[in-house]
Order: sequence, then structure tokens, then C-alpha cells
Amino acid sequence: MNGGEREVVLRTEWIRLDQLLKRVDAVQGGGEAKVRIQAGEVRVNGAVETRRGRKLRPGDRVAFAGGVFRVVAPPA
Repeated sequence: MNGGEREVVLRTEWIRLDQLLKRVDAVQGGGEAKVRIQAGEVRVNGAVETRRGRKLRPGDRVAFAGGVFRVVAPPA
């Protein structure tokens, strides 16, 4: 992973944005995720995303609090 980018391997076809932030320990819980997302602090593929239920799929990149998380498919 280059420049602090972390891979997040999916367990299913997709993951919701708020769930991803919790899974990588970027937030302490769902309430914090909701507030941070709705405040416009999160970018998905370079654009501000304010929907906590946004479905993320392989190839999506999430930028938050100085970190970048790349969503990848599970190994075949």
C-alpha cells in the first residue's frame, strides 16, 4: 500500500460507508460515523459523500481524516 493507503477486503458484494469507517477503526461507532459523513468530512472516489448508506464496491476509494481506504474484492 502506497502513501498510507489501506486495503479493505470485502466479505460480501458491498459494504456501506458507515460500516467501512467502523471496520477500519476510523470512528468509534455508528453515531460518530453518521455525524462525520453528514458533515462532509468523507470523500468517495474524490467527491464529498454525505450518505452514510452509500454502497461501496471493489475499486472505490474512501478518504477520511488523512487516511485512504481502497475497497478490494476477496481473493478468488
